[in-house]
Amino acid sequence: MKILCAGLNYAEHNKELGDALLEKEPVIFLKPESALLRAGLPFFVPDWAERFDYEAEVAVRICRLGKDIEERFAHRYYDALTVGIDFTARDLEHRLRAKSLPWTLCKSFDQSAAVGLWVPVEGLGDVQDLHFRLAKNGQTVQQGWTGDMVHGIDRLVAFCSRFFTLKHGDILFTGTPAGIGPVAEGDVLEGWLDEVKVLQVRVK
Repeated sequence: MKILCAGLNYAEHNKELGDALLEKEPVIFLKPESALLRAGLPFFVPDWAERFDYEAEVAVRICRLGKDIEERFAHRYYDALTVGIDFTARDLEHRLRAKSLPWTLCKSFDQSAAVGLWVPVEGLGDVQDLHFRLAKNGQTVQQGWTGDMVHGIDRLVAFCSRFFTLKHGDILFTGTPAGIGPVAEGDVLEGWLDEVKVLQVRVK
């Protein structure tokens, strides 16, 4: 199992990071299986960086083997969505980006990919017309609409399949909207997909 992640896929988030908008191809990075933080488990703040941020996003569950998938058929290769959190060591990211080094250490560490409960796509309607949000300690801190993605879900699935064979159980994180921020011990993070609460993570 692998976790594929799209970076810089919401215009407003790109602006808050000071990046130009992407127009042509998605930015993709990977997280290993050890990065998966399953629903209901706590996130333990590591001691090797100063600041860890939440980045809420829609996650997609791949349901069949696929390679070089055409975008018009991409919807056949996933069966469920949820809200996930891409935990990021922000101070380390700034140091890496300043030197044009890979994002791996700040993005792909153990338990850096929290996922909520999966919701079958059959009950969701148009996957590019979904609203999602993240609350920290009861206060909404991020809100997103999948229609604002620079690259839509089907395009991301098709694009990733050009480079990686997609397998049953793989997960695709589709990018975060604006509103990222830090976590601290004692925080409770909760995620909603439309009106369904699918995620809760306690920070320890």
